[in-house]
Amino acid sequence: MGAPGDIRAELEAKATELGFDTFGVTSAVTSPEVAARLREFVSLERHGTMAWMAERLHHRESPQNLWPEARSAIMLGVNYGPKEDPRVLLDAPSFGNISVYARGKDYHDLIKKRLKAFARWIVETYSCELKVFVDTAPVPEKPLSAAAGLGWQGKHTNMVSPDFGSWLFLGAIYTDMALPEDQPHRDQCGSCRACLDACPTGAFPGPYQLDARRCISYLTIEHKGPIAEEFRRAMGNRIYGCDDCLAACPWNKFAKASQEAAFHARAELGAPALADLVLLDDQSFREVFSGSPIKRIGRDRFVRNVLYAIGNSGDNSHLPAIEKLCQDESDVVRDAASWALRELGEG
Repeated sequence: MGAPGDIRAELEAKATELGFDTFGVTSAVTSPEVAARLREFVSLERHGTMAWMAERLHHRESPQNLWPEARSAIMLGVNYGPKEDPRVLLDAPSFGNISVYARGKDYHDLIKKRLKAFARWIVETYSCELKVFVDTAPVPEKPLSAAAGLGWQGKHTNMVSPDFGSWLFLGAIYTDMALPEDQPHRDQCGSCRACLDACPTGAFPGPYQLDARRCISYLTIEHKGPIAEEFRRAMGNRIYGCDDCLAACPWNKFAKASQEAAFHARAELGAPALADLVLLDDQSFREVFSGSPIKRIGRDRFVRNVLYAIGNSGDNSHLPAIEKLCQDESDVVRDAASWALRELGEG
């Protein structure tokens, strides 16, 4: 095995070869501030119904809490930048706006495949132990990525890269190798608050703070029941996730559109018609969203979101479909259909 500095250079070269756009290394011991911020987030119940945040808080606080043998965290990023500002579709009420990351194939599958290929190469080359993660375990990806120099956590709490703006998928590899650490990137948000002001539901109590209970991404994806009426109009036509705070970041002027074809919007997801989506039953929903991260929320939650968007559309041509869904087997769908009827003046 070579010198640690040589190994790090070899790792970065291999990561680039495998299609990762950013690479950095940090310690498997996080700063006390990381744990403090996580504890505050949970103690204030800003995680909403995401119970796993509280249940596995200790593991999320530091890599060594999850795997005591970890010495270094290799942090990797893949650019998924859109070709155009995703907020353009917000002015087209007949269509559903889907978060950029979910318009193509499921990123978990693609990035996990690359991470596993990278991990196999690392083990074969250096005979070390490691563990691979991509948004599926209690890993503090964003603080670790910031510590590894991939960028910094912006005021919207997401990563900001000087090269890719706010459009990075993150992956992590914990290893028992002690590797040279990269320097954290300087926070370059300055006095800007574009991301905070862009939020339609006021989900940011302050800079660098998020209350998931008010976040449209959380509400449309993680929240299972009816969404509080105070947020429904603000959702507009956002039917899966929300990119407003990400898209508002001025650093996106340096971002590049992703070259990864799998992340490009599928034809049926770039600007899907609400009239088509609201008619989906369980089988057709699973067929349409096969290979998409949208599939995991299920038909009922998705149609709930579509009905809120229809209620905000002002388009009475949807009334026959809404009236039919007022008799749907799902409580959450019936509630959303009744609300849509009232909003269109027919309830």
